[in-house]
This record gives sequence, structure tokens and C-alpha cells, in this order.
Amino acid sequence: MELLTINNVWMMICTALVFFMHLGFAFLEIGLTRQKNTLNILFKNIFIITIGLLLYCLVGFNLMYPGFEADASGVFGFAGFGLYAPTTTEGALDLTYNSGYTYWTDFLFQGMFAATAATIVSGAVAERMKIGPFMIFTILYVGFIYPIAGSWKWGGGFLQTMDTPFYDFAGSTLVHSVGGWAALVAVCLLGSRIGKFKNGKVQAIPGHNIPLATAGVLILWLGWFGFNGGSVLSADPAATSLVLVTTSLAAAAGGVVCALVTMLRYKNLDLTMFLNGILGGLVAITAGADQMSPTDAIAIGAIGGAIIVFAVAFIDKLKLDDPVGAIAVHLICGIWGTLAVGIFGNLAGTSQFLSQLIGIGCYAMFCSISAFIIIFTLKKTVGIRVSEKEEFEGLDAHEHGMNAYPDFRLNEH
Repeated sequence: MELLTINNVWMMICTALVFFMHLGFAFLEIGLTRQKNTLNILFKNIFIITIGLLLYCLVGFNLMYPGFEADASGVFGFAGFGLYAPTTTEGALDLTYNSGYTYWTDFLFQGMFAATAATIVSGAVAERMKIGPFMIFTILYVGFIYPIAGSWKWGGGFLQTMDTPFYDFAGSTLVHSVGGWAALVAVCLLGSRIGKFKNGKVQAIPGHNIPLATAGVLILWLGWFGFNGGSVLSADPAATSLVLVTTSLAAAAGGVVCALVTMLRYKNLDLTMFLNGILGGLVAITAGADQMSPTDAIAIGAIGGAIIVFAVAFIDKLKLDDPVGAIAVHLICGIWGTLAVGIFGNLAGTSQFLSQLIGIGCYAMFCSISAFIIIFTLKKTVGIRVSEKEEFEGLDAHEHGMNAYPDFRLNEH
């Protein structure tokens, strides 16, 4: 009982840290975008966490953990609507549910993860997507697509029961790439912001509050201690300590290498690239944080940081407009981190690498096709993009009827 209490307390602390990450995402997104769209982004972030928890309670948790039978396909299952905690014959909460935490803690910790997938999309479509269609997308993607995808691995589905199971410790693919594939599809269907590309050249659209963006990244780094540390699923001192070390080293290496490569390539010290390098390192280590040595973690984070520089340039070359770099950070570094499990650490080997490729391919197809069906349908029915006038004057005024800073106005693009 004492060990269960210790484990459960640790898991609740990690749940709080993952919840805190939503503030980090909000700060990062508003900091890297323009003042006139601040309220719109904040509204989306608050909507994501609130509706995400409700949907995860009603359907998501039991879609993600349906209790696949051994002879089932392991592709889709559903354990019923709502939450039904296991109880003893006396009616008390059954504490044998799990050695690491109670049923209620399990739900809340996993629910915090669920909302993150749509938050990734929020940043990529910032400043030009209608709020209504985005909310519909969030309901469908968080409520159904994310938990079904998650069940394939974390719910004991077919990726977990392969001869060499696909491995994703805390979600480089299951969380970050699931959001990243949807972000890529959304950006393609939505189009770029007015003025982003002129005469074939990329035009910088600076964010209005880089200090807030910096605070957001530091909050996300702190929250990642819960994201990865909680994925140990207990307070095991050796495992949790290692995970926190590998997480931090990968973040640091990602930031430093990204800043260095940016300086060598563009001859300037770009803080926003430094920040995204840190996030790239964090995303990359997330798939195998429990399997890596400190040296492995530094290498994985460093490669993730370098990838950010070239990924951002490649995305711009394709004329895809991602205001916060979400696709480079969450999708491309998520893929790298997932593959790194088969290259570094305790699971390195050809068989594991092939399993990682299979998992990435399955999620790429399912998430891309699902996101396309949802967003394309919205585009052809209700429309997904605001008018030129609304985009020029700002989504805050037109979608929400107010300003984030009513007594402080800046010159806008």
C-alpha cells in the first residue's frame, strides 16, 4: 500500500506537469504570432484542453484501452462509454488495478496527453483558420482518431503484439507525430498567410512577443519532466532519474546544435531557432528516453536540433506556412526520435529498426488520411479559412470581438 501511494503521488505530480505544458504551448504560440491574433490562439488552447478531457472521459479512454483480446485484430476496440472504475466487492476502489497508480490517476494522466495532439495543429494553422471548423476538427481528432491510434501500441494493439514490438516510450510518434501529420495536412489545405511568400521568396512575419515564446519553451521543458518521467508509470528511482537526465541532455543538445547550425548557415544568432531546437531535442528523445545512455541522448538531441534548421528551410521551400515550426518540431523530429530507438540504446538492432519503420508508416497513413477527410470535408462545406479582410485586421476582432491588449496597439502587417 505504501509503495502504491508513493507511485500514485509521483504520477499525479507528473499529471500536473503535463497539464502545465498547455500554458507553455499557449505562450509559445502567441509569442511567435502577431498581436492581433492572440485571443484567437488562447481560445483554441483553452478549448482543446477542456473539450479534450471531456471527450477522453466519454469515449477516448475506452477507445485507447479497449482490452483487446489475444485473438483480436488489435486495430479497433471499444470498452464502452464513460468511466467505470474497478471496485472491490465492498464497493471500494480496487487498488490492485495497477501497481503504479489508481484507475483515476491513469485516466487523468493519459487525458493530458490526448489534448496535446490538437495543440500541435493549433500552432501550424495559426492566424488564418476559422475558429468553428478548428473546433469541429479538434472534437473528431482528439475524441476518436488519437485514441484509436494510441490503442495500437499503448492499448495492446497490433503494433504491441508484433514479434518485435514497435516501441514508443512516451509519444514521439503516438503523440507528436499524430499531431504533426494532421498539422501537415491542415497547412496544405489551408494555404499560407497573406504576405508570407512574395515573388517566390519567403517573407519573415515576426512574432509579437519573443519573451513570452521563450517562457513557453522553458515551461514546456519543465512539463516534459512529467511527460517523460510519468511515462515510467511508477516512481521507480533508477528509471525516473535516468529518464529526466536523458530528457534534459537531449533538450540542451538540440538547442545548442540548432543555434550553431543556424549561425553557420544564416550568419545570425536566431533565438526562435534556438527555442525550436530545444523542442526538437525533447520530441526526439521522447520515444526512447528510458532506453538511452546520457551520450545517446546527447547524440539524438543534437541530430534533432540540426534537423530543425534544414526542416524549416525545406518546409518554406515547399511554400508551406507553419508560423511556429510545429511540423519540423513535432512531425520530423518525432519521426527521427522513433527511428533512433532502433539505432541507439538498449533496443538498437535491425529488427527493432524495421518495427519502428512499420509503426511510423501505419501512423502516417492513418493520421494523414483521417485528417484529410475531416479537414477537406470542412473546407468544402463550411469553409476553413477566414476572409482577407478578417486576416488583415486580425482574428481577435472578427472571431471574438475584442483585443488581447486593448490599451496597447502595435503596427501590424
